[in-house]
Amino acid sequence: MPAFFHHLSEVLYQVLECVGVNPWVVKRRRHTFLHREAAWDIRFHHDNMTHFHFGSQSEGTTTQGLQSDTDMLCTHNKVNIMYSWADWQKGKENYLMVREEDTPPQHYLLQWIRSDIPQPATHTDDPDYKTGSHGRVFFSNMAFVRAAAGVWGDEHIRHGPSNSGSEDRDYVDAFHCNTLPPAIMSWFTRMQHGFWPSQETLQAARMCPCFLVPDGYHGSPTEQIEWRITPNLIERLLMFSLSIVPLKCLVVLKMLKKQEFAKYIHHDNCKFTSFLCKTALFFTLHRTQPTVWTKPRLIECIISCLQTILEFLNQGECPHFIVEGVDLFDGKLCRECQLRLEQTIQGMIQDDMHVMFHLQFDDLGQRLMTLPHEVRPYPSDDVNAGICGKLAKDMFKQNLKLVQRVCSRLCNNEEADVYTGLNNEIYILESITISPSTTQFDKNYINFLMKSLKSVKASVTSSNCIQYGQPLPPDIWQLYGESLNTDVASSKLKLASMHYCQGELMRAASVLNEVEFDLDDSVQPVCGCGRFLPNEKLSKAFCEYTIQNYCHDKLAKKLSFCVKILREEKLCAPQFLWCEMYRAVGDDVYHRNCWDRDWMDWAEVDARPFLLYLQYLTYRSLGVRHRQLEAFLGLKDIVTSADKLDQLYHHETVINLFGHCCELEGDIRRALHAYDTSLRVLPRNNAANFHKQRLELMLNHHIL
Repeated sequence: MPAFFHHLSEVLYQVLECVGVNPWVVKRRRHTFLHREAAWDIRFHHDNMTHFHFGSQSEGTTTQGLQSDTDMLCTHNKVNIMYSWADWQKGKENYLMVREEDTPPQHYLLQWIRSDIPQPATHTDDPDYKTGSHGRVFFSNMAFVRAAAGVWGDEHIRHGPSNSGSEDRDYVDAFHCNTLPPAIMSWFTRMQHGFWPSQETLQAARMCPCFLVPDGYHGSPTEQIEWRITPNLIERLLMFSLSIVPLKCLVVLKMLKKQEFAKYIHHDNCKFTSFLCKTALFFTLHRTQPTVWTKPRLIECIISCLQTILEFLNQGECPHFIVEGVDLFDGKLCRECQLRLEQTIQGMIQDDMHVMFHLQFDDLGQRLMTLPHEVRPYPSDDVNAGICGKLAKDMFKQNLKLVQRVCSRLCNNEEADVYTGLNNEIYILESITISPSTTQFDKNYINFLMKSLKSVKASVTSSNCIQYGQPLPPDIWQLYGESLNTDVASSKLKLASMHYCQGELMRAASVLNEVEFDLDDSVQPVCGCGRFLPNEKLSKAFCEYTIQNYCHDKLAKKLSFCVKILREEKLCAPQFLWCEMYRAVGDDVYHRNCWDRDWMDWAEVDARPFLLYLQYLTYRSLGVRHRQLEAFLGLKDIVTSADKLDQLYHHETVINLFGHCCELEGDIRRALHAYDTSLRVLPRNNAANFHKQRLELMLNHHIL
């Protein structure tokens, strides 16, 4: 190796630290995605599903520049996958793993077995099943595709076994295998000789299940009934066992793959994937002494991985690291593209890896050339703070989406009212908490979900009391108290709104003053409505706070959730907001995506403008004109500032609230202009349609 490789390795190591590939951020990424897994599992506990995050985001092998997507595998535990007849279970949906002579490597067929007796099912008219040879009935891998298309509609995206509604997320439905098949079991024997993985890691890997995913072999005559076996959990365990140097090495390989390798793959059906980079890393680790994987030899490690890829390209075959008999190039990379890549990688190595100085992801090449010779011991770059801030916000956004799904399910339950459903849900969550199998990640999310549901329960209870003219029950204040710290603002704003609707104006003003004090510039808004903010900005103060504080409860103190008000809570909200709960005009309901359908029958508004709106109403009723005017001007400042409006999730609702304030100020022309502006933002599913029609009708009849 050239003499300068030692210094280049030191500099590259530090540059990667600065862009988020360091032990501290890697640990934070893994912590975040394990928490998200727990949130999904609690959300779907009724459906008996388990969720796993895989890939770059959860492993910590990505950067902001790489823009890696998020991969989730969802296992359906109600289904029993049989490897032999001894695995049959009465009363369950049973499928027997079957291989025929011409079944491709890594694939199985799932023969449908009756649930009442251990005998094969013989016929069905269900399109999710196909009749194969010898009259056997097989479960089609297209079943999940059809189900996903029904959920996402025109937004449905399919990549291999994954289905989703956006390009940055992949959801893979899967079945859990009770037994590791021989193609995977043989791996443990093959790994006995080599430098990696360790015996401890191998022992832990034996406890990991594998999965069947709906992905047939390309071009196979039975492609639609084939299921691919995948050892994702073993692979994740291997990744989690690595030190930081191999992780940095993999990140650089991904950058080279995206920027350099892609230039020489000209066929539409060909691609060199990140999984191939990971496979090369695994094989290189297996045959390389651990003493090589150190900071001063980072460039050498990268070259070793490239040489492993060269071996694969030269022989025209890339073996799977775990599953025996699989060629990862088959159907992914044609021979012509393989030869092009072989020449490209040879040129990189012969050129002493000068390609590193041209890498554009995260300005890596530029950073390599400008980093001082005195390599700093720890990153001082703000990138790390930005990563931590984004991880924290995304984790709570996911939490809120799942809370939203729970509330939507309770609202649409025809067998029980929302109040009864809330009680049942809280009871189930309490029972899960005390279960010995419940992890700390589970407990964190359960605690968050329970507080969120108690906030809804308190508001529903109060609304019922207001409706029937009953006094609030004494225990209502304990319920409000247990839910007030879900975040900085949302639950407190619902309490203030309830006080306002009860005519308790001084109490409302007191709570609003408390929220105003806490809602400083370091607080970050977040919402689970599924809307994307194209110009989203994370405050520097918030990001710096998340570096030192990643405890779930501490993070909540610097977040403000959008306020959601169910129809069952409407008497605890100002009447103007009731229109938000009935915003559909004509066929508007058919113009909602899968997330919109969860919340558009409620009122939902960003916390800061809702604070100002409540302050305006409260101080107007109290006759404190200067505070009323302050709130009005604050709301006006938001709706007239593109930068501030861009940081909000519910533009149309915020503008509608401002329009109502204009009405109360007697400025009907400005109110109409506000509603017109709101409709330009969102023409459909917007309550501004009602407000505009109402004002125009009043003007036409000269009522004003």
